Amino acid sequence: MAAPGLLRTLFLMVILAGVWAMLPAQNVSLVAGVIFVHELKREHFQGAFPSTHKNYGEILPEPPIAFHAQLQGFPDLPRWLRCTQRGPYQTGYLYGSPTTKDIGRQLIEVTAYNRDTYETVQQTVVFTIGPSPDTYMPYQAEFFVKNRDVEEVLPVDVQKQFQQALDAMLEQKDWSVINITSALDRGGRVPLPIEGRKEGVYIQVGSRRPFSDCLMEAKSSDNQFRCSLEQQPVITCYDSFSPQFQVDWCNITLTDLSSLSITEEVPMWGDGVLEDGSEYNPPTNSPERAFLSDYLLTILVPLLVGLLLCLLLAYIMYCRRQGVHKRDMKTSDIQMVHHNTIHSNTEELRHMASSRDVPRPLSTLPMFNVRTGERVSPLQGQHDSAHVPLILAQQ
Repeated sequence: MAAPGLLRTLFLMVILAGVWAMLPAQNVSLVAGVIFVHELKREHFQGAFPSTHKNYGEILPEPPIAFHAQLQGFPDLPRWLRCTQRGPYQTGYLYGSPTTKDIGRQLIEVTAYNRDTYETVQQTVVFTIGPSPDTYMPYQAEFFVKNRDVEEVLPVDVQKQFQQALDAMLEQKDWSVINITSALDRGGRVPLPIEGRKEGVYIQVGSRRPFSDCLMEAKSSDNQFRCSLEQQPVITCYDSFSPQFQVDWCNITLTDLSSLSITEEVPMWGDGVLEDGSEYNPPTNSPERAFLSDYLLTILVPLLVGLLLCLLLAYIMYCRRQGVHKRDMKTSDIQMVHHNTIHSNTEELRHMASSRDVPRPLSTLPMFNVRTGERVSPLQGQHDSAHVPLILAQQ
């Protein structure tokens, strides 16, 4: 019987194979090194389902819609992009922070399917990622917020609230949100279904100015010792995050990239399609290479090692034996006399046992008389054997 996860995967593949409607493509521009959030609105896809165009006079209930996204031509999303949706009645999000290696054009296929009618609607989102050298922030800090899920932090208003609280706390107004990551993507555990329990989210911010004394105090040796004892660290600045954001001050990461060089040119990646009239020039043939050294290294070296091991084993087995004479020299005379006496007596008993001629025991014969020891054939009649009593009391 197939596993439930495999059945759900096969069912999703069947649903995605037959697309009922196609929405026009949507172009989105973003820059590398900055958090990007694209909202997948339910109303935008709900109007494209064929079932919504039937029975115009009726008020249809809100259908459960689930979103699935993938890179065009691939089964999953790029490394920098994630798709999340808390439930079929909530909004979905595409979010992530592209790097300089992701600069170019990427096509993301978003598929929405109705769980009640199994109808599917697909839309292609064209991401154009460009370089942004002005947003290089060498000083980066990552905070772990315990009382929020990733879907609750992705809206722009919530990000502004976190950024304002950070600016008021550190008295530094040039912090910007770089990336947002769910705690589950970092190996966190799914919380129990209890009210108030959240998964947690990591919020990474960056700045062009060095870290303030408040952040440096959180990473001091005294506060690290307090964190090892599961105690709250002591910081001099006012915690402006509480109560909206419960920051775990023992789980803060500070990264200084000011010493790295950023003068390296960033390559511009195209879409992989040749222009009209251009030709593809394959790489030249690689130079000839001799593989004799590789053969000797692969074949002869293991053979030499095996030969040395065989010689070592032969030396241990045949050249390092103690010998009988050496053993006898280390044994005391009393023990040797005792051993030789036992050995000679054993050999004598074995010789006597092999040459003795002892009659067969009477108990093994067919019939015999206990008193006289007379042997009687079992074929002999009862009258012939009755004149000799077996017991003396019978006379």
